Amino acid sequence: MSMGHSEPRPEGQGRHYGALASDQRSTATAPAPWSLPRRRAYVAAAVLCYINLLNYMNWFIIAGVLLDVQKFFQIRDSNVGLLQTVFIGCLLLSAPVFGYLGDRHSRKATLTFGILLWSGAGLSSSFISRRHSWLFFLSRGIVGTGTASYSTIAPTILGDLFVRDQWTRVLAVFYIFIPVGSGLGYVLGSVVTELTGNWLWALRVMPCLEAVALVLFILLVPDPPRGAAEKQGEATTKRPRSTWCEDVRYLARNWSFVWSTFGVTATAFVTGALGFWIPKFLFEARVVHGQQLPCLREPCNSQDSLIFGSLTIMTGIIGVVLGAEASRRYKKVNPRAEPLICASSLLATALCLYLALVLAPTTLLGFYVFLALGELLLSCNWAVVADILLSVVVPRCRGTAEALQITVGHVLGDACSPYLTGLISSALRARRPNSYLQRFLSLQQSFLCCVFVVALGGGCFLLTALYLERDQTQAQESRTEIKGKGSKQSWGPHTNKKAASGAEGVLWTWGPCA
Repeated sequence: MSMGHSEPRPEGQGRHYGALASDQRSTATAPAPWSLPRRRAYVAAAVLCYINLLNYMNWFIIAGVLLDVQKFFQIRDSNVGLLQTVFIGCLLLSAPVFGYLGDRHSRKATLTFGILLWSGAGLSSSFISRRHSWLFFLSRGIVGTGTASYSTIAPTILGDLFVRDQWTRVLAVFYIFIPVGSGLGYVLGSVVTELTGNWLWALRVMPCLEAVALVLFILLVPDPPRGAAEKQGEATTKRPRSTWCEDVRYLARNWSFVWSTFGVTATAFVTGALGFWIPKFLFEARVVHGQQLPCLREPCNSQDSLIFGSLTIMTGIIGVVLGAEASRRYKKVNPRAEPLICASSLLATALCLYLALVLAPTTLLGFYVFLALGELLLSCNWAVVADILLSVVVPRCRGTAEALQITVGHVLGDACSPYLTGLISSALRARRPNSYLQRFLSLQQSFLCCVFVVALGGGCFLLTALYLERDQTQAQESRTEIKGKGSKQSWGPHTNKKAASGAEGVLWTWGPCA
């Protein structure tokens, strides 16, 4: 590998980044390339997907053993929802901080700190005694703080590893691991509890998987220059860095970003409430239907978490792939395809969820069918929403945009929906006889607020469609303007066939034109 001459050269020129060997020697006037073999980019993406899987397993591993947690710490429905609220609350408070750091400092170092934080807190929480439930709540908050770093920064690294035409497919694979990780969280919690007889061991398995992830991340994932995969000269012209307030003002005027963020918030509200309470709802439904005895002491039967987790994995994979592929094909004929797909999927989800809740007291099969359809339709949005953000926001603001979208989505979404659902359920139950039937009906009726919210989310994506083309054009014009100020900057993809391995790589170069 040639790393260039050792003599000094002007700042921003003649530098090499990445792992691709280059036989060309740099001079003071030669373009400064950033290069990475295609195979290396895909390996880095695979590692990021694996960590995303673990990230979302952490989100829902507690929901998979919720009944055991309640029995262990003696927590009521109205309070147990605070576990997810604390988790999400700390995540949303720290997301803007990580977004700011990710836009201005080493993304790799920031993510390494985040992984260490959430894995350490998760392991520590498994040793908390039943007399100190407040410490368990606190540990979940620290786990949420650590996961905020990954949810905020990882998509921006992927955006800089692949060119625009590859974004949709790569992000589709990345976001498949949201429902897959969520489902595996339920499965891991229920299986480990079943094998060991102690739900705390589920929290002790996760740090082992996260240690492997951290080693792979440090060794195999690069930190590409921001905007490295676009014709955007900002990364090398040393344009003055905007302040955080300026970035926020820019995003507040970007109506596609604003309305899509509200749509994401509605999605988060529903997934948060369902993800936290559905395993318990299924358990109580089977008790009401005479298929299960009530749980009087831990460990409780974890069959429902296993079923719901498996259902989430299957519908998640199919939904993300369908949504991404529909977006890729449909936007060739309709430039507003992405928000229209999100809107239609959320409106259909509202109908499916309503039918599932109505059928639950009479037939569990009908409930499962419509619940699966609703989950599938919700999953269609994950990759498409990320694609919308990347297309309407300039690279210098993407970390902040991801952070703000996460913050708003969680503040108004899944930070409050589990607690609100439990609160409504407890309020309804207080006026009724104390029986499993009334507990079941109270929880069922508390889910109806999710139907209304997810329908509102569909309306937000319809509004996104009105502004999408305008904001995409403005983002592209901003890149072009910056490029024009770079004194004939040349930026684009080139095929490098001189690598020592003989493998074809993707070479991105920028610098003064020859």
